[in-house]
This record gives sequence, structure tokens and C-alpha cells, in this order.
Amino acid sequence: MTEKLVVIGAGMASGRMLEHLFETDPSRYQVTLFGAEPRGNYNRIMLSPVLSGEKSYEDIITHDADWYAANGVDTRFGQTVTRIDRAARTVHANGVETPYDKLVVATGSAPFIIPIAGKDLPGVMAFRDLDDVEKMVAASTRPNARAVVIGGGLLGLEAAAALRNRGMEVVVLHLMGHLMERQLDPAAGYLLQRELEKRGITIHCKAQTKAILGDERVEAVLLEDGTVYQADIVVMAAGIRPETRIATDAGIHVERGIVVDDQMRTSDADILALGECVEHQSVVYGLVAPLYDMAKVAAKTLTGTDAAFKPVKTATQLKVTGVNLYSAGDFAEGEGREEIVLRDAAAGVYKRLVLEDDKVIGTVLYGETGDGAWFFDLIKKAESISAMRDTLIFGQAYQGGAELDPMAAVAALPDDAEICGCNGVCKSAITGAIASKGLNSLDGVRAHTKASASCGSCTGLVEKLLAATLGDSYNPAAVQPICPCTDLGHDDVRRLIVAKDLKSIPAVMQELEWKTSCGCAKCRPALNYYLLSTWPGEYEDDNQSRFINERVHANIQKDGTYSVVPRMWGGITNPRELRAIADVADKFAIPTIKVTGGQRIDLLGVKKEDLPAVWGDLNAAGMVSGAAYAKGLRTVKTCVGSDWCRFGTQDSTGLGVRIEKFMWGSWTPAKVKMAVSGCPRNCAEATCKDVGVICVDSGYEIHFAGAAGLDIKGTEVLCHARTEDEALEIIVALTQLYREQGRYLERIYKWAKRVGSASIKANIVDDFAKRRRYYERFVYSQKFAQVDPWEERVNGKDAHEFAAMAEFGFPQAAE
Repeated sequence: MTEKLVVIGAGMASGRMLEHLFETDPSRYQVTLFGAEPRGNYNRIMLSPVLSGEKSYEDIITHDADWYAANGVDTRFGQTVTRIDRAARTVHANGVETPYDKLVVATGSAPFIIPIAGKDLPGVMAFRDLDDVEKMVAASTRPNARAVVIGGGLLGLEAAAALRNRGMEVVVLHLMGHLMERQLDPAAGYLLQRELEKRGITIHCKAQTKAILGDERVEAVLLEDGTVYQADIVVMAAGIRPETRIATDAGIHVERGIVVDDQMRTSDADILALGECVEHQSVVYGLVAPLYDMAKVAAKTLTGTDAAFKPVKTATQLKVTGVNLYSAGDFAEGEGREEIVLRDAAAGVYKRLVLEDDKVIGTVLYGETGDGAWFFDLIKKAESISAMRDTLIFGQAYQGGAELDPMAAVAALPDDAEICGCNGVCKSAITGAIASKGLNSLDGVRAHTKASASCGSCTGLVEKLLAATLGDSYNPAAVQPICPCTDLGHDDVRRLIVAKDLKSIPAVMQELEWKTSCGCAKCRPALNYYLLSTWPGEYEDDNQSRFINERVHANIQKDGTYSVVPRMWGGITNPRELRAIADVADKFAIPTIKVTGGQRIDLLGVKKEDLPAVWGDLNAAGMVSGAAYAKGLRTVKTCVGSDWCRFGTQDSTGLGVRIEKFMWGSWTPAKVKMAVSGCPRNCAEATCKDVGVICVDSGYEIHFAGAAGLDIKGTEVLCHARTEDEALEIIVALTQLYREQGRYLERIYKWAKRVGSASIKANIVDDFAKRRRYYERFVYSQKFAQVDPWEERVNGKDAHEFAAMAEFGFPQAAE
């Protein structure tokens, strides 16, 4: 007979428990799941990237409606359980009683709100769930918005970095002497503070908050020393407390958390508990890896299988893009303890190992964290390190007297070494899945084990495991289908478009045996680009196969209005253009005018119905679309160069304008940003762009493959050009090579990593004839590409496209 299982709490711990339960005995229980939030399970540790704008809520959903339906779960989202009646074996929610045979409490934790004056003012919020994130995002849209984050721990710093990324002025108040004092020693805390301050975040340590000021809502935060920080919002991130009220009211044994035994049973044998709300052997856990261990044990207990949860050591990583930080074990000073420290001030690297009785008991890594998993394994194994003491700080690859091949180092990791801390995945789980399921790609490992599927910091280690397990048969560029509509990868589709002389999307789908009649939102934009770049002048751009921003020549905003960015060649403008922008802003009551990082002016909040008239007025002033929405050339950023700057070596502004006027309108696999700096001081930040130029006395250094978004990467030097003409030809040829080889939505730095810099240099630098051919193909395609969409719209040439812009279901691409 099917038993009734009721689960209170639809978070990550209970979600993982249900996964194990359904894998082991899918018909054992009829499951009813209560969740206080109006939504199902999502990856809460990835809320920071959602807050920063790097991910969307859809990206972090763990279990969608289809998953719950497929497993027969009766979901009660948005319903808070108010009482457990142990005698009647029922739970009460929304006035309804639900019976249970077994009950699981997974209520998680609640934020600690500092009991000070003003804590209940509107604008004071926590950072625990998606609703909190949505409140913070809304606050960040206000002009000159300011945030004060109380708490310099993991959660507070992730919130602060994300809000700063949203454009807010951010102050972090931390009670202790350095940031993340539970995970970091003072030296690493100093490095972290320095990095965050470089990003424009104000850090105030030893800050005792006295009161939150304001009449009708938050206005400022007052410290005990009299310091006042202005604030539009205050984020409380000063800690969490196990959410135990429902258990306490039911008479279940509760101390700091709901007390559980090794099988995750509470003082009532028919009630289990897991997650942040529980206490096991006097320890309350707040990191996800041990919670997932609890989930596995709870599932086994529910199915009558022997299992026991054991106390575990935990490791910590900060999820802030571009900050590499790892901490594990006990790193406090103490009698009988020794430490090994490596510092590289220039590189911003700090490594510290704490030893006791010739064993590693703690580590703090900043800047270089690749050996974190190995050090963590040494901590857990508590084995003597005396034989490798002299080289220990240099990491696993240097053991045995000489530097090992990285593949040998990862192969030497023990089977139970933790690889993915976010999802609690060990090495044997990954290698076992690779062997048993025939996996040969990172995507396959993510799908079957969840390793590398959350924050992504373990991606490199997972790729090394693939290479070590598969040997020569592992190909990191192995074919991945464009989408579920086909088994073909991007490269095969491009090759067959040429080989079969295919010149329309229907022809591609017919000849290449697409599984669906019309394709989908993933393959149609890719096919449209491949046809457009392969057959310039012959293939007519299918506007409806573009993302919404490209279809309407403006960036849609969160409130349904649009952003309009006119092109400013090389960042140069004039009084006529500025007057036109000011007149348009006044005429159409445009609420926000923003100078962009690409040296242009953004008009934010344009109504859809006003777009044609806005374009018309700007066009009349000689301005064309800045293509701020395009998978194509966006901007060429410049400094003033030799015309004005006393350090300038070449006319960087003139070259930037020339490049932009020559290349505007060109479509590419993904957006392209360029820059030209007039001297090695690099004021135009050319060394983090897709293509950059550094002007030197002898000519021009051509750089490429930089990144300054979700990934942070400096450029590589491609070559040196002696003249402007040569520099232009090299840049154009490089872009054309990228256009012909790049996969749709693949940025230049990812393309370069995939095909190899040596291959690119062989085509563009070493073979003049090839370079010239790529250059000429680009020039030919520009005959058909340099058409201003604003001018076309003003003249009525694409009215049907504008009218139909909301009729098709293709989503906006992530920028």
C-alpha cells in the first residue's frame, strides 16, 4: 500500500531528497510538498548571479512543473504549514488538514535581523530568496541608488558585488576586523577587501550599527561612532538562524536546530528533518554539500535502507565573478600549530596551510585556488604530509620532486575527493558516470551528475577528469547538437550549407532532416546567421529569426520600454548630435540618459510607439543606430591619442573612427567590442576587448580574445602592424575568420580557445595571401550589410517587421 509522505519546505535539501527517493523507490510514497514561496525548487546558492544580472531565474530552476508532475508530487506552493498535529498525524495549512504516514521537515533558515531602531522601515530587506532579489533589482533601477549591506560574510559580499554590478553605490558594514572572518585569515581578508574596493564598493570594518534612519522609508544608516551612510535600501546579511518554530510548537526536541540522529529522525520517529533547520551532534550546517549528504541519508531512511549521516568538514568559495577564493578546515592560530605561507603580491596570490602533528588541518587560498580540492582532501584524510612538506604549498602537481602533468595530478586524486562543492559530487561519481553512461562532454557530466552545473568554479577540474578518464578519445570540442531539433553540431551545419548550396532556412531544415517543421528559438537565429554570413547578397536576412532586440533595433527593458543608443564613431560627438539627443529626450519625456561604457549616450525608457519617431529625429541629425542590441560590431572605444595627449604615440581616435566606419553593420556570431589606446597606458582599456589596439612608437600592437563580463580574461597579442592600413587589414581579416569559424553566440575569446591561437595566427599573420582573402570577403559582405535600420524604418521599408515584433516567441539573448 502506498504511504503518504508530506514534506514541509521546497528547497534544495528536500529537492535532493526527493530525487534520491524517486530514483530508489518511485512508487513507495504519495508525496505532498508544501513550500512557503509561490514556486518550486531552485538553486538558492545561485541567487547572487541572478541579482547581478549574470543569470536569470529560469537558469537556476532545479525542478520545474514537468518534473513534479512526472513524479506525481502534489505541490502546495505558496502555502505555509502552520501546525503539525502529531497525535492525528496531520499538518495544517490554509485551513486544510493533510494526513501523513511520514513527515519531513525542511524549513531551512531565517535571516537574522539585527534588533535596532528602524529595522522595520520599508527598504530594509534580507537576502534569502527570489522575492528578496526582485526587491533589490527594483531598487537598483532608481537613479543614483545607494545600498548599505550589513554583514561582510559570504552572503553579504555576494549581495554587495551583485548590487554594485547593477550600478548601485554600495557600502558594506562589517562588525569584525576583516571580511569573512569565519572563512578567511586577516591576510586573505585584506586581499579580498582590496579587490572589492577596486570595484567601487566601500568597506567599513569594525562597524557597529546603531540605527537605521528614515521617516516613511530607509534614508540612512547610523553607526555607533557617529558615521552616517545614506541609503535607499539596507540589506541585512548578518547571519541566519535555523527555522524551527513549526517543530518547537509540535513538541519536537529543538535546541539550536531540530535535533536529529544519524538517520535524520527527530525525537518523533515518524518525522524526519534535514537541511539548515537541523542540528546533528551539536552542529548546524549552512553549506550545501552536507545538506545533500543529509538528503541521501533521509531518502534511504524513508525506504528502509541502512544509512548514517556523519559529521563532515566543509569548504567555502565566494561566488563573485573574478574573485578566486577558497577556504577549508581550521586555520586559526593555536599552540602546536605551524603554517606554510606563499605570497605573490604582484599577482595577488596568497596561500596558507595550517599544520598540526604533520597533518593539514586548514587552508586559505586567494588568487589561485586550483589545488583547493586536493588540500581539502588532505584535511579530510588527516594523513601525514612529512614526505612532501617542502613542496606542499606549491600544490599537487609539484609532489614527487618534479612538476607533474596536470592530468596525472587529477588522476591521482582519491575517488572520494570532492570535486563539486555546490552539489556534493565526488570524483568517483563523475568517473563512474563517464564510464557507465558513455559520457564524453562537459554537458553530459553536468546533466547526469550536476557537477559544474551551479557556480561553475569546478569546471576546469571536471574537464581534466574527462580528459584523464577518456584519454585520447576525449575531445573538448566534441560535437554538441545545435538544439533538440537536430543531431548536427554548429560546424557540420555550416559545412553542409556550403556543400549542399543551401540558401534558406526551409532548405536547411529539409535537406539536413530537421526533426521539427519550423525549428526553435535556439536553431533559427543560428541558421539565419550562418546563411547570412555564407551567402552575402544572396540570402535575405530573416528578421523574425532574430532575437527581439535585433528585430526592433533597440534593447527591451524590464518594464517593457526600450533603450535607444545612437552610434558615436570612436566615442566622438559634436554639438549637433548632442542637441538632437537633448531635444529627443525632452520631446518624448525620456526618463533616463546614461553615458555607456562604450563612450556613447543611452536613452532609456523609450515607449514602443515612440521608437520610429525617436529614430527619425536622431536620423535627421545624421545619427545611425549604434547596434547596441546586435550580434555584430558594437563599439570602438578610443582615447584622445597623439592629437591631444602628451603621452599619445599615434592617432588612436582617428584609427578607432576609421575602424568603426569601415566595419559597422557587420553581423558576427556574437557581439564584438573593440578599442584603440594611444599608448601603453591603455586608457581605452584595449586589453580586455574582443579586439584591441595598443599604439606604440613603432606602430600598432594588435590584441584579441579578451573578456570583461561573466569571464575575466586579458587579451593575447596577435601581431604588430607598422601602419594604419596594415592594422585595419589585420583587424578586418581576423573578424572575417571569426565570422566564418565562430559558432553562433560564441564570443571571440571562446572561439580562440576552441580553435587555438596558433591556428588563428597561421591564417592572419603568417600567410599574407590568406589574410588578404579574408579581408576581401569581409569588404564584399559590407556592400550588403551597411544599411542603417533606423533609416529603413523611417522610410517605411520595414514597417511590417516592427508591427510584428511581438508576434513571435523568440527570446531575448543574454547579453
